[in-house]
Order: sequence, then C-alpha cells, then structure tokens
Amino acid sequence: MIQTILQQASVRIAALSDSARLDAELLLAHVLEWTRAQLHARDDTALSADRLDAFERLVTRRCDGEPVAYLLGYRDFWKSRFSVGPGVLVPRPDTELLVETAIQWLSGLERPRVLDLGTGSGAIGLSIALERPDADVDLVDRSQAALAIAEANRSRLGVSARLLAGSWFDPVGTARYDLILANPPYVAPDDPHLAGPALRHEPVEALVAANHGLADLQTLAAQAPQHLMPRGQVLLEHGYDQGPAVRAALRQAGFGRIETFRDLAALERATGGGLGD
Repeated sequence: MIQTILQQASVRIAALSDSARLDAELLLAHVLEWTRAQLHARDDTALSADRLDAFERLVTRRCDGEPVAYLLGYRDFWKSRFSVGPGVLVPRPDTELLVETAIQWLSGLERPRVLDLGTGSGAIGLSIALERPDADVDLVDRSQAALAIAEANRSRLGVSARLLAGSWFDPVGTARYDLILANPPYVAPDDPHLAGPALRHEPVEALVAANHGLADLQTLAAQAPQHLMPRGQVLLEHGYDQGPAVRAALRQAGFGRIETFRDLAALERATGGGLGD
C-alpha cells in the first residue's frame, strides 16, 4: 500500500533530509506520474513490481545524497519549472530573493538591459525575462553543460534571451547593463559542508571560491562598474556571514545606495548597490 511504502521510505531518507516525507512523496509521484494530491487520495493502492523497483532505486540514490531535483530532472523556482541536472547548481528558494528584488529595481525602466552571470540553469535571468518580456537579458556561464540546460529551459519557456559562454564579464565585451545579477560561488574551500551528502553531488565549481569564499564576489564587485549604465545596479547573492565583506567590496568599487537583503530565515543573503547619486 502507498502509505506503508511512503512511511518506510521516509524513515530511510530521514537520516539525510529534514523533508524526508516530502522527498518520498515527490519521488513516488514522479514514478507513478501522479500529483501528490493523487497519492493521498489513492493511499490504499498497491504498486506493481516495476513501479516499486523504480521507486526503490530513486530512494537509494536520495539516501546517497543525490538532490531530489536531479532525481526528478526539474526544480520549481519563482513561477516556473526549470530543468536541472548534475551540470548545474540546484536553484534554492532563497535565491528567489534576487528575482524579487530585480523586478522591484527594474520597475519604471523601459527595455532594461539585464546580465545574469554564472546563470547555471538560467533560473534567475529567465525568471526576470518572463516577468519583463521587454527586457534585453543576457545569460553567461563558463560551463557548456550549464549553458545547454539553460538553453533547453529558455526554449521550453519561450523566453527571448541571449546565452553567452565565458567567465564572468569576458563574453560581453564593452556592453553595459541597467542591472547585473549573480549567484556566484561563495563557499570556502575548507567548509565542512562540502564533504556532506547535501552538496557532494552538485558541481564544486559552482559552489567554491578562494579567499574564504569571497574571491568571486570581490571580482564581480570590482569589475561591475565597467559594465553598468550611469545609474546601473548590481545585486550579488552571498553567504549568511559575508554581508560585511560584500558591502565593503561594493564601497571600494565606488557603489552607493548599498543595501543588504535577508532570506527566508532572516539571514543576510544578497547585497546590492548602484552607481551615481
């Protein structure tokens, strides 16, 4: 019966995940091609041997730390569903803060130019493009695997955006933007979480940065002014304890109007600033 199967899977997954029951339900719904509501409505249904075996394989992979999003092949983010895979970081709910802030900042600007650096699955930039169809949005990533996933998402969502291959600002040349966003690597190389099951399946190059996790954040802050319109703005996601360092980097680069935004847990998660008065 479905309820018994879910309970047994939840107990196994609980050693790894704080959302074990949800994880189990999502995986079983995926195998059965049902919604979670259908799972609850049909909780006395018996599974075929093939479906039970398929579910068991997914649970085993989840217990090994593989993200649910990789097992499902997608992650819901902002208002859309994005394909994801081992080549990209799984979009986190806290990162929706960048999209929400960007939409507010772009309000009143006609045909704004937006640059999403280290785009990964494209979740940030494509979400903004969906909210602002008039925007000129560029997505940059140095990983060809990530760009392939971002292009698949762009095509499926029917979004107009340009994908560029390269490291940070290299592919955009002398182009200037109204808003630059990035969720760069900001985990320190010696962070113990990297060895844990929660992160070991995600691409390390999308997670880790030198100088205690600050190297890429400092590079982006320093180089952003060369690629911004006169009153352009930059917004960077960072670790919960990196706000002071990012604010300092932005001040040093000449930014004003510096503001830090808190995530769903009330932790400092993103900091931005603008050029001009």
